[in-house]
Amino acid sequence: MSQATLVPNRINTRMADPKKVLSIYFTAGYPEKEDTVKVLSQLQESGVDLVEIGLPFSDPLADGPTIQDSSTAALKKGMSTQLLFNQLKDIRKSIHIPLIVMGYFNPMLQYGVDAFLSECAKIGIDGIIMPDLPLAEYEQHYKKLYEKHGIKNIFLITPQTSDARIKAIDQASDSFIYLVSTASVTGSKSGFGAEQEAYFERIAQMNLKNPLVVGFGIHDAHTFSQATKHTSGAIIGSAFIKTITERGLAGIAPFIKSLRPD
Repeated sequence: MSQATLVPNRINTRMADPKKVLSIYFTAGYPEKEDTVKVLSQLQESGVDLVEIGLPFSDPLADGPTIQDSSTAALKKGMSTQLLFNQLKDIRKSIHIPLIVMGYFNPMLQYGVDAFLSECAKIGIDGIIMPDLPLAEYEQHYKKLYEKHGIKNIFLITPQTSDARIKAIDQASDSFIYLVSTASVTGSKSGFGAEQEAYFERIAQMNLKNPLVVGFGIHDAHTFSQATKHTSGAIIGSAFIKTITERGLAGIAPFIKSLRPD
């Protein structure tokens, strides 16, 4: 049994709190290769509830141009899976909020799934989001490995996901479900209309056992409020990447405060 399975997962602990979850996605090694831990520290100090650490990949299918550009820049500066693990090896000495690695399955497969999960467990990573790891593949080949290391696998659902598949994902999950707000890529929406709000409400009314956290299209306090009306939280990625691109790390605290002024 992994050491990680002996304590409650930080994601589950945070999701038990009724306060809406503010999650931030950022690309590891961006803006500069050695900024990963600095960004995490500032996010925690600014009151973020959960952080998704993006593992740069050369073909990020679900990501819009802002995140793609940050991923390309990080890769050009030498960011890699092993370097990320090296950067995070002592992270739990200072960072206490839940941490999720978000990436694509190819780098994980190249590293070795068991070895990748083992490193995550040693570091204190709580969950992984791999948009291109199918549910059936996960359940058949990898679920036992995730459980052995105490790592939560977080699945995405979209407006096109059938009710039957949503229920299957809910049964296979044990943390939260990533509710993709739109069929387009990240960073492509300016707000949520009646169609998106009806979608959020419809999924909420399915009474799933896992909390719902919305991603794609959240960029300010208004869209955060819209996204969390029927859900447990929201994830902001592209707008955060734009902020640190334009304002550097000094822009982190003001941006986070603007999202949840209270």
